[in-house]
Amino acid sequence: MASVMLLFIVFVFDLIAFGLAVAAEQRRTTWQVVNESRDSSYCVYEKDIATGLGIGSFLILLASHLFMMVASRCLCCGRALTPSGSRSYAILLFITTWVFFFIAEVCLLAGSVQNAYHTKYRVYLGNTAPSCRSLRKGVFGAGAAFIILTGIVSELYYVCLTRAKDFEAPRDPGIRMSSF
Repeated sequence: MASVMLLFIVFVFDLIAFGLAVAAEQRRTTWQVVNESRDSSYCVYEKDIATGLGIGSFLILLASHLFMMVASRCLCCGRALTPSGSRSYAILLFITTWVFFFIAEVCLLAGSVQNAYHTKYRVYLGNTAPSCRSLRKGVFGAGAAFIILTGIVSELYYVCLTRAKDFEAPRDPGIRMSSF
């Protein structure tokens, strides 16, 4: 039987990571062009809270995933699983959860790094505005979507793995010839 407490803890961690990623998407850094004089202008960035929210989401998702992998012994440690449908699903879900986890972590880390990058230069060319770089819309949102997918697939993986560990192959009712 799968540990309900483990599934609940992982669900709460994933929910917190999702909330932080959505908040980071909503609080992306914005900028304004300030004209200092007729010939020079520069970018002014607002507070940078989205970077901290993105990193927080990154770390909480990492903790959630590591907690799940340690509790399940990462599929590769422990006794061998008997061949069954649950074992096949567990292997497939194990690979899928790592792919979704990697994509979510890359989105959150890249979004945080890009959001923290601020151009600090002035333009002295009269009519041209400076190129103020900011994070593209949807990077943290994609990370949030993959957090949800990672959470669902990792919990399904754990349930299938638990069923595969509890599965006992039926005994062979045939006649043994070894005593003859």
